[in-house]
Amino acid sequence: MANEENKINALSANAAYNLANVTKTKPQYGAITPKWLTKLLEFKGLETGIYRVNKVKEGETPLDVLCSQTKKSDIIPDGYVEYELEPREYRLSSISTIINVNTAVEDIYSSPYDQANEQLSLAIESLRERQESQLINNDDYGLLKNVPDSQRIQSRTGAPTPDDLDELISKVWKEPSFFLAHPRAIAAFERECTKRGVPPVTANIGGGNFILWRGIPIIPTDKLLVDGLKNPKSQSGKTNILLIRTGEAKRGVVGLYQAGLKDEHSRGLSVRYRGVDDKGVASYLLSLYCSAAILADDAIAVLEDVEVGEYYDYE
Repeated sequence: MANEENKINALSANAAYNLANVTKTKPQYGAITPKWLTKLLEFKGLETGIYRVNKVKEGETPLDVLCSQTKKSDIIPDGYVEYELEPREYRLSSISTIINVNTAVEDIYSSPYDQANEQLSLAIESLRERQESQLINNDDYGLLKNVPDSQRIQSRTGAPTPDDLDELISKVWKEPSFFLAHPRAIAAFERECTKRGVPPVTANIGGGNFILWRGIPIIPTDKLLVDGLKNPKSQSGKTNILLIRTGEAKRGVVGLYQAGLKDEHSRGLSVRYRGVDDKGVASYLLSLYCSAAILADDAIAVLEDVEVGEYYDYE
């Protein structure tokens, strides 16, 4: 124990802290992700909240044609292209929340950060996270739920191998845009590539670094769950990997949103001020409208039951 004579007779740090002006950060929201899917997916603005996907009836060749250079007696075949009579209509769904801010608190504690703006920013990030999850997992329009049976394949060995991703490419061979996978699935694929001596290359796309397979980027998202979880505790687990072609012009997958919203904040999102109640609480209604449509069966494919827990000892 220190002697009394060794004590310093001076202002303590704990006392000085009461007068200090500290450097503060904005609220750090650990659940925020890059949300690459909503950045890379092509979106279509709707006027009425309904998107009808008209398709031609299934068939190899909708029309017979005449190929002739000499015979004048050849009869030109006639007919028409048959459409599906009951095409699917996609309707926008809404993700909403209400944010309340005490105006007295906002007035007094408004420096250095505006309390209302910070609350709204965090709420918007939360809605955008939910949007990405719904685009993948929604029971009605979610991509996983709407992959045609003909576009579903099983992993050969459990772990995601280069052969498996090549099989996905054979299903979405018309200008595939990107793979979509949980980070654990991407790590498992990289281990399989290392085991075979074919490490994938990387590329910078839209400000992010991604690994490529056959020139197609593999985009990470924690919304493709592992055993139903974003962050599984176990080393093993099963998930899915999607391959997507995006874009209306390519008859791919398109995201949908409501255009021209009142009090529009950003794409498909309105932030509506609801006023201040008699207790001095200001209220804001946030509504995000979204959906997704698959324009052709071969615009998407899924590798199912991917095991993420295969590890190896390398010599």
